[in-house]
Amino acid sequence: MTRRLSLAHLTAINLPPPALIEAAARAGFDAVGLRLIRVTDTSPGYPLMDDRAALRATKAALGSTGIAVSDIEFVKITPEIDLAALEGFLDAGAELGAREVISAPYDPDLPRLADRLGQLSEMASERDLGLSLEFFPWTVVPDLTTALRIATEAGPGLGILVDALHFDRSGSALEELRALPRDRLRMAHLCDAPVHAAYSTEMLLDAARAERLPPGDGQIDLPAFLAALPDDLPLGLEVPMTRATAKDGIDAVLSRVMRATRRLLSATERTS
Repeated sequence: MTRRLSLAHLTAINLPPPALIEAAARAGFDAVGLRLIRVTDTSPGYPLMDDRAALRATKAALGSTGIAVSDIEFVKITPEIDLAALEGFLDAGAELGAREVISAPYDPDLPRLADRLGQLSEMASERDLGLSLEFFPWTVVPDLTTALRIATEAGPGLGILVDALHFDRSGSALEELRALPRDRLRMAHLCDAPVHAAYSTEMLLDAARAERLPPGDGQIDLPAFLAALPDDLPLGLEVPMTRATAKDGIDAVLSRVMRATRRLLSATERTS
């Protein structure tokens, strides 16, 4: 079965949305994820909600290429978050036709984290958007077990975004992934990386933000990961390759990622 493949913005984070959309179309992607909120001080975000001209240019690029918007990101749920301030962000996502909003857990008060995720999920639902929580090994929600507990407390609308890199490095179990209710699992991120016996926080962050590998080029057991997912689950290719992009250019990197992904999916479909 053919999966819907989207290009996560982090893979080509230096491209503004219209250029990202055009690059995704050249490489054969079906959709893109758009980072409208900056995540770190050293990486860009593209606040289309505050720039109508940029929003119009992005919609024009979507129209001319046929590319869709899979998701918008990246909402860090912190103790200080002002949910009302996210109204414009959510409105922009709805105007772009996005399906999902990606959030991240940065509030150590887990009951408050779940409550705010529940509130944000309701805000997103009012705009026909889903909300998914992505877990990271270096945060207060380090694995799938904790993410499912938070999602259960937050309410039925909150999904869980499982990234192959974070799933592997968190030690989460394939059995739990297979058992995850489909209404909680609306998309997954795919990439590869070397596998080590242990990881420092610096190693985790470097791989997460700067240096991953195309699917099948590393040591993560991606066939097992894919086999635990529904056959038609959309996949976002989040494969930042900073050194390769500087050396070869983003088009070459995206072509490499797409070829590797199709090769892996073809191989896993033949053996399933």
